[in-house]
Amino acid sequence: MEKSGTETRADSRLAGLKVYRVGGAVRDALLGCPVYDNDWVVVGATPDDMRKRGFKPVGRDFPVFLHPETAEEYALARTERKSGHGYAGFEVHASPDVTLEEDLLRRDLTINAIAESSEGALTDPFDGRGDIEQRVLRHISSAFSEDPLRVLRTARFLARYASLGFTIAPETLALMREVSHSGELEHLAAERVWVETEKALGEPSPEVYFTTLKRCDALAIWWPELKEELLKQGLVAMAKTPDAGASAVSHWRYAQLVSPLSDEQREALAERLKLPNAVSQLARHAALTHKLLDSALSGPNVLFWLERLDSWRKPAQVEEQLALVNVLAPEQVRRLDSAWQSARKVSPQALIAEGYQGAALGEALRERRGQAVAAALA
Repeated sequence: MEKSGTETRADSRLAGLKVYRVGGAVRDALLGCPVYDNDWVVVGATPDDMRKRGFKPVGRDFPVFLHPETAEEYALARTERKSGHGYAGFEVHASPDVTLEEDLLRRDLTINAIAESSEGALTDPFDGRGDIEQRVLRHISSAFSEDPLRVLRTARFLARYASLGFTIAPETLALMREVSHSGELEHLAAERVWVETEKALGEPSPEVYFTTLKRCDALAIWWPELKEELLKQGLVAMAKTPDAGASAVSHWRYAQLVSPLSDEQREALAERLKLPNAVSQLARHAALTHKLLDSALSGPNVLFWLERLDSWRKPAQVEEQLALVNVLAPEQVRRLDSAWQSARKVSPQALIAEGYQGAALGEALRERRGQAVAAALA
């Protein structure tokens, strides 16, 4: 929940500290969007000051503390200097002499560099409010290019706010293109790339993330398989996903995005991004379902589909794919569900009772399941 200035002043742990709400909470409040999480910056304090007040240190690379009651993050004002490649290649300077303006200067976009005092006064040295009114994503300084992850973050913000009329400033898009050509994107950790991509896939306009990365020549670096027609097909497919909870929608959208790729391309992309197993598996299964629907729903094809889904041991995976079928080809759901229900009723115990065992049991089980599927489809 959004914390008001009154509540901030009333917190005895913060008495005497210069505390400002910063970043997304301020941005979204100005946009009239719901504010769920607050981030705070503390100016003029030391780590020892924070610990004495009961704050719990969690920052590994720079001083960040959790409030012992609200668990919100309080970071000491800091500056950063580029010292290496990639997202983590920075030297951080945090001390009581770092000003609020210096802390805001290190941020990526003007709309993310607005601070709010406990009294509600805004500090906006880069006219982020003006860019919010003009619906523009604009970088603060040339230091934007020092962190290649900002290319992905900016594309993700556009995926979030494109429906509100936001665009990327031409000079910022040009800088994003420079970063893409510099080779810096290649130094990002795959896990960081996936974190940003997974978040973007959950935004209101996820397709904008990928088209923006293509516009600034970043797509070819981490997603070279998504070329031209395959990207177009993937974005069309991505718009059709089963109803799912917030945590699952990103994974379904990814699975649909890569459904036009070949098996080899899909696995290469999964390996490059170091995808979680659950995401890679969902993508494989969705591709299987697409192939099934693109072919005749014959007994052998449906049986192969069920076997590849490991249906007998993991029936939930079939139900998951039937939900996709209901989106892609609703007229086929009843037939496939009937075939599945018939096949799963074939009892290994009944065949054992008939005298089958060993390899013969496996062959008979597959044959009977195939017959059950064919009968149900007919």
